[in-house]
Amino acid sequence: MGRNYFGTDGIRGLTNAGVMTAAVAMKVGQAAGTRFLRGSHRHRVVIGKDTRLSGYMIENALVAGFTSVGMDVVLTGPLPTPAIAMLTRELRADVGVMISASHNPYEDNGIKLFGPDGFKLSDEDELAIEAMLEQDLPLAPATDIGRARRIEDARGRYIHAVKGSLPDDVRLDGLKIVVDCANGAAYQVAPSAMWELGADVISIGVSPNGTNINAKCGSTHLDLIKETVVASGADIGIALDGDADRLIVVDEKGQTVDGDQIMALIGTRLAARGELRGGGVVATVMSNLGLERYLAGQGLTLERTRVGDRHVLEKMKAEGYNLGGEQSGHMILLDHGTTGDGTVAALQVLAALVQSGKKASDLLHLFDPVPQLLKNVRFGGGKPLDDARVKAVIADAEAQLAGQGRLVIRPSGTEPVIRVMAEGDDAGEVERVVDRICEAVKEAAA
Repeated sequence: MGRNYFGTDGIRGLTNAGVMTAAVAMKVGQAAGTRFLRGSHRHRVVIGKDTRLSGYMIENALVAGFTSVGMDVVLTGPLPTPAIAMLTRELRADVGVMISASHNPYEDNGIKLFGPDGFKLSDEDELAIEAMLEQDLPLAPATDIGRARRIEDARGRYIHAVKGSLPDDVRLDGLKIVVDCANGAAYQVAPSAMWELGADVISIGVSPNGTNINAKCGSTHLDLIKETVVASGADIGIALDGDADRLIVVDEKGQTVDGDQIMALIGTRLAARGELRGGGVVATVMSNLGLERYLAGQGLTLERTRVGDRHVLEKMKAEGYNLGGEQSGHMILLDHGTTGDGTVAALQVLAALVQSGKKASDLLHLFDPVPQLLKNVRFGGGKPLDDARVKAVIADAEAQLAGQGRLVIRPSGTEPVIRVMAEGDDAGEVERVVDRICEAVKEAAA
């Protein structure tokens, strides 16, 4: 069956429209609750959220849905997505819910679901819940309606857990850090964790008002943190997104360090300690060829998946890897959590900075990225990639780049757009290849 609600990362959309209304949220609570009513024990769901204004509405609707089918609710308030995954396991809950649209603007919101193991739901579970959203579900008898309670120590539990991802003898004393929390879910926990480890923390993006999440701050808007790092003479900048499952770093010169460089650093340090499982790192087709070449030079592999941290995680679990991520900053360290965690990844970077004694600009740029260009072609309908002329141009481009570059062409999963990406040692050639393919797609779609 097709998917009318779930996308690549839960359910997401403009609030009070389409799939992101209070009525739909309540139905999601009823369906997910019914799906995870397994066994005779008292059932429980953990619900967290980021700082969006609409989080109040979605949270209350979900509570109504879950309790109406007999599931107790534990509310945490604003916390990062990985914290909800962790608490779902720690509290022996049957399901976990994070209300967030990640790096999107405040007008959007989303619902991410976790199973009792703390991992995002399988395709099977999502499809089963989709089907139930179109049905009238049995409600609990009056005596079995669930209760809701708020726990007050959720932030402290998560801070303790992320600090525990570092050895006990690692401290951040003497390190001056700028932390940008995007006015989002980590606005309290990330600065606190770093301060408790001894760092001098300058916090920005920590004044959420319901409508300023990701607004000109955070991992997708780096001007503010770059300016702050340079102006304050900080050693490094840590930029998180709205739900704090992704990380971008800024060195002391204000230069961007993306997810590829972060994976290179963490991966080689784990390998040096004999702690990297799988013999390499898992990333997506969008990760730079420079990362692949660098890891190969270290005797490590780069395994690629489709775009989306979900696909990265699936491959990690299936093939025994413990490190994976995306160029955009999702970092998954399976030794320390079940989903992407920007704060845990940041602590690995900060520990490396302290232990190496190097400046961030010397430590964090381990390879020179290969010139990479991505362009989007919007089309009105049909399947331009099936056109014989487009296939011929793509085949010619692949032959041209063979051995010295890569070509990735894929339709967007959310809009009528073809994404054309090429990379290679010759920037001019890369641009010509991308432009030729884009032009062919436009002609085919005309």
